[in-house]
Amino acid sequence: MRAPAILFLVYWSLGVASAADSCVTCHSAMEGDTKGPATLIKNDVHFAHGLSCADCHGGDRSSDDPTIAMSKAKGFKGKPARTAIPRFCASCHANPDIMRKFAPAERVDQYELYQTSVHGKRLAAGDANVATCIDCHSVHDIRAVKDSLSPVHPLHVAETCSRCHSDKLKMAPYKIPTNQFEEYRSSVHWEAMTKRGDLSAPSCASCHGNHGAKPPDVESVAAVCGTCHVTFEALYEKSVHQAVFSGAGGGGGCIVCHSNHGIHQPSTAMLVGPNAVCSACHDAGTGPAKTAAQMAAWIDGLDGALKQSETVLARAEEYGMEVSEAQVRLLDGRENLVKSRLALHAIDPGQMRQPIDAGMAIARETLAAGQAALREKDFRRWGLAVSVILIGIAILAIRFLIRRIEANGSREARGPQQGPL
Repeated sequence: MRAPAILFLVYWSLGVASAADSCVTCHSAMEGDTKGPATLIKNDVHFAHGLSCADCHGGDRSSDDPTIAMSKAKGFKGKPARTAIPRFCASCHANPDIMRKFAPAERVDQYELYQTSVHGKRLAAGDANVATCIDCHSVHDIRAVKDSLSPVHPLHVAETCSRCHSDKLKMAPYKIPTNQFEEYRSSVHWEAMTKRGDLSAPSCASCHGNHGAKPPDVESVAAVCGTCHVTFEALYEKSVHQAVFSGAGGGGGCIVCHSNHGIHQPSTAMLVGPNAVCSACHDAGTGPAKTAAQMAAWIDGLDGALKQSETVLARAEEYGMEVSEAQVRLLDGRENLVKSRLALHAIDPGQMRQPIDAGMAIARETLAAGQAALREKDFRRWGLAVSVILIGIAILAIRFLIRRIEANGSREARGPQQGPL
């Protein structure tokens, strides 16, 4: 036997002893970089489906003779050129007959989409520095997207993109900024994904696409954001800003106020104050600036009123008062606060006023309920104090009466006293 016994044991430990695979057997016994592929492939999704080295690199895996195993006559291709990798991967991934055998639900148009992407177009023009399949999915340890260790798992997509897009040397020829990942890590989207575990939160691919990666056009930014923020988009489409910010030279819809990668938690500070985004277009004292200030005051007023009610109800609950109905009602008030913030995107004070008024009515109602509960608590305390005093008086009276009865009984027991003879 030409392969040493030790090589067979290594080969068997990788779980492939059921079929001869000289590629894995030999590379497992090597040192350095040449050993790497055989070590990594055990975690590869292709390997899990029964595919191995020869399915991509060609050759005869059943032969122990390297000259035969890596013979071009046996179809050995070796390492594909970087510019040929997308087409190379597509030889299987764009073939429905092959993909239906291993992953029936897998899409077969990734290569077609890649060709429409910025990366694909530059590659076709001869730029070998752009991202190809292996830059995102890895090479010999390609994992399923749902695998938490995969570089294209939702938790890792942004970091994977940043390997190139945060590299100033790589981006310099394209004059592309390199701060996107840094900004994204300060955003509400990053917080939702990494701190709250919401894997549906947007990452790079959510807005730019994955295989057909391309920045959204200015006129379609609101539509891209609207794929998640449906109600916001519907209100924005009716606003005066839609015509101003959308279209050629308009500036980009949602990103004008919210930015793109570094999207922070919205607040009324965006409407009024030193950091107000409205002030970038509207001078202080103008009609639009006053409208923004009024809407900010409405939102802050409702928020403050609801918080006051929450505080009072919480105090009443601590004292054991029944305020659950008012607390449930307070949820409706919070819902109206959310609706008022939504209505803000229509830039229509009349439309925004409706949820504000409804919310304020609930805030007043629940505050009154909380205050009534606290008054009842005080009344009960006073009633308890009076009851305790009366009970105490009654106890003292009973003790006094008992002593009198005992004293009278004692005198009667001794009988009448005899006078001197």
